[in-house]
Amino acid sequence: MQHRPALSNMAAALPGRCGFFLEKKKRFCKMIVSRGRRFCGEHATMEEGSSRRIVCPLDPKHTVSEDKLDKHLKKCNSREKPRPVYYVENINSGPADGDDTLQQVSLSEQSRTQLESLLDKLKTAATGLQCDEEDRVLSHPALQEELNNPKNGDSAHKHLKQQSSILGHLEALGLLGRGRCFVEFGAGRGKLSHWIHEALKTRDDPETQDHLESLDDLQLLLVERCSTRFKVDGKHHGVGVEFERLQVDIQHLDLSKVPLLTQKKLPLVGVGKHLCGAATDLALRCLLETPGLRQETGPPRKRLKTSEPAGPESAVPAALPGPGPDPDPRLHPGPVQGLAVALCCHHRCEWRHYVGQKFFLQRGLGAEEFSAFCRMSSWATCGLRPTTQDPPPRDPTSQRGDEEEHEPAEETDAVNGFLSAAEREQVGRLCKRLIDGGRIHFLQTRGFDSRLSRYVNSRVTPENVLLTAVPSSSSSSC
Repeated sequence: MQHRPALSNMAAALPGRCGFFLEKKKRFCKMIVSRGRRFCGEHATMEEGSSRRIVCPLDPKHTVSEDKLDKHLKKCNSREKPRPVYYVENINSGPADGDDTLQQVSLSEQSRTQLESLLDKLKTAATGLQCDEEDRVLSHPALQEELNNPKNGDSAHKHLKQQSSILGHLEALGLLGRGRCFVEFGAGRGKLSHWIHEALKTRDDPETQDHLESLDDLQLLLVERCSTRFKVDGKHHGVGVEFERLQVDIQHLDLSKVPLLTQKKLPLVGVGKHLCGAATDLALRCLLETPGLRQETGPPRKRLKTSEPAGPESAVPAALPGPGPDPDPRLHPGPVQGLAVALCCHHRCEWRHYVGQKFFLQRGLGAEEFSAFCRMSSWATCGLRPTTQDPPPRDPTSQRGDEEEHEPAEETDAVNGFLSAAEREQVGRLCKRLIDGGRIHFLQTRGFDSRLSRYVNSRVTPENVLLTAVPSSSSSSC
């Protein structure tokens, strides 16, 4: 059988490439073919005597030869793989009695009276909150050269500004140093971990440099639930640093069972850049509610000297009372020393996962109000998004939310009659503040001081709030 194009700008397929003509694209397929073959795997049915190709039952995005199906199913990338030891089903999902069946409130179906009632509840609940956001744009010298590089476009420059400020906040809190394990949630390509490593690699610290050859005193653990292309962590193979990537949903991650963390028991620092919606709550539970993890009882220590012994006594200080008996402390990771997480997409939060349920209930609010406030929270940024270009398609499996991908959650027709655009934006910000107030309350009950900071200008990203926390001293934040 022979396939001949009716009309083509190409006289023939390129050497070594598929000979199938794509009518829609008016060109030949560019896939590489096996030796002695004329067509690629997808178009192999054009070959005389070829087996019929069928859709893979594990993943409809690709096909397979029918006579090779059994062999393919054993090696298909979409096959169910053995679960790693640190995978524990729904360990960070929240209380089992959470209302999973609650439908998200559609504001367009609410009457004006119902909407006014919700707004009254919002203003009452937010009255007296002492967790105001403060303007605190910082930077770190490790990124200065790249920030000044004219080859970087606007998009790259915006990400660099955010990464620089996050590192600046880590530095100001005393969290940026060696002798720690940085856990990046929703890591994506791992650029934040990359810059943490670059910042610590270039430290002018004689004590650290003297011991780098004999002690691995820096660990970076990257958590991302989907397969990611163009990862940068694979390029780091230096002395004194360990990179490890876990492909797992934060919802099912038990940090106390990650072998890397139980070996040297370095103190943990949680980080994340635009940890989307419920992923922030899952990360907080993962750090602070996982059985076996400990929290420090005082402010973060100064950067650890690498000359200190790496045994349990030096790496794990006194701990707060845990959730239950401690059968074998030697298997525990180090203590949680702090966190810095850039927040976004509050409209993607879920009541079951939300760590501030007690905070809401104390204010006479429940799952229904939470759902409505989540929808309203998108009003804070929907007017700030550029409208001259379409956003890139969103990966439904990603737990990160970069600023180019923030999508509005709810149409505003229902409130256009009695709220102006400026008033809707103010309501959206109030909803975000209330939701984040619950997160700060959760951190306080776990022995941490926490704050919200506008870490970059809103022109860099409309989602410009950073949540930071360190073990409590004598005062509380909210």
